[in-house]
Amino acid sequence: MHSISFQAVIGRMRVRRVIALSALALIAACSGPSRQVTDTGAVSSAGVTAPEGPLTVPALSALPETTARPLAGKFVQADWNELPGWSGDDLRNVWATFIRNCRGLMRPIATNLAGPARANPRVWQPVCAAAVDPARAPNPQSPEAVRKFLQTWLTPWRLTTADGRQASSIVTGYYEPLVMGSRKKGGPHQWPLYTVPSDLLTIDLGKVYPELAGKRVRGKLEGNRVVPYDSRASLEASGRTPPAVVYVNDPVDNFFLQVQGSGRVQLVDGPDSGKTIRVAYADHNGHPYVSIGKWLADKGELPLAQTSMQNIRGWAKNNPSRVQEMLNANPALVFFKEEPITDPEIGPKGAYGVPLMAQRSIAIDTSFVPLGTPVFLATTQPASTQPLNRLVFAQDTGTAIKGAARADFYWGFGEAAGSMAGRMKQSGQMWALWPKQAGAPTAR
Repeated sequence: MHSISFQAVIGRMRVRRVIALSALALIAACSGPSRQVTDTGAVSSAGVTAPEGPLTVPALSALPETTARPLAGKFVQADWNELPGWSGDDLRNVWATFIRNCRGLMRPIATNLAGPARANPRVWQPVCAAAVDPARAPNPQSPEAVRKFLQTWLTPWRLTTADGRQASSIVTGYYEPLVMGSRKKGGPHQWPLYTVPSDLLTIDLGKVYPELAGKRVRGKLEGNRVVPYDSRASLEASGRTPPAVVYVNDPVDNFFLQVQGSGRVQLVDGPDSGKTIRVAYADHNGHPYVSIGKWLADKGELPLAQTSMQNIRGWAKNNPSRVQEMLNANPALVFFKEEPITDPEIGPKGAYGVPLMAQRSIAIDTSFVPLGTPVFLATTQPASTQPLNRLVFAQDTGTAIKGAARADFYWGFGEAAGSMAGRMKQSGQMWALWPKQAGAPTAR
């Protein structure tokens, strides 16, 4: 493990090179995902929040041209009739999500190249302007009017492999769980969801060298050195844990909420008894995710094929003295912030900084499809051959969501959504829906 001296950082003109090279040496030891994937699902990553309220579309001149970021995805223009089931997709709940997506599109492009690639806002300005113009916007309650608007302003582009074949990959699922908790530790509420530690450092390598865009490491000061941040086990043993947002009454619920990256907590005591809050992803300790299901299988405790959430919970109930040992097998730890729930139908914010919508938001690999892109996804229902073909929005990312046409489908909130997400491992294809006259999809 290598480290860097902050005295050297402060004292030399070569500071940026020192940080970059030293941080690269740390990557293998402490770089971690901004979104983890579990045995059953995945979690959201933090992003820049889009403004709430009515959509305001700036003039095109207020959106300066910025340097394009390369996409690994290849796109071939297609016709709407090529999209399987497009005419049968019930778009009655889509318009509000489309407008929220435009809020994200109309944000100025940041210069932080460590962030995921976003759709080019300039090419979307005319579309979003039409969406807020009463003379051109559709009746949001009419699925056919929404469909006509989309077909008027957008063109589908088939995502292909480098050799021109239609890209196909795995579509998994994730959701927002509900757990029981208390603001105070006591009784069954022993399992904390921590806030961000005050000593957690983030080194954003994309701000140092453009060629390191997307590379980010986390660590802490130890004397005058930067070292990897504590693992789950070492933080718990250190005696200097950060404050907790809440304490959960079940260790497995706590663990899987961390894996999903956000969730809702029903408070069971105190002045807020009966109130439900959201705990949203705030940061993580930089360590890679390790499957506790695989750990149980390697220890001979459960067959790998039986390491479902239910069976892991059963094992924990039967082995209370070994629960912490099981949890410590995964060094990764997610930190949270509390957010109010203003609309129970709307999910947490994904990497794009806008709230996710059940069955209309997906996580994608932004090296193929930029955030903010409407996508037509053709896949099947969980553990089924029944078609699941619908318009979705690329609004989240994930460490395990890699490759052309790879997607994580957001099922929504609660137990039923969790059941669907846990069984989702289907094959899928996708088409990017892009403004007409703008050419193939581009990223910034």
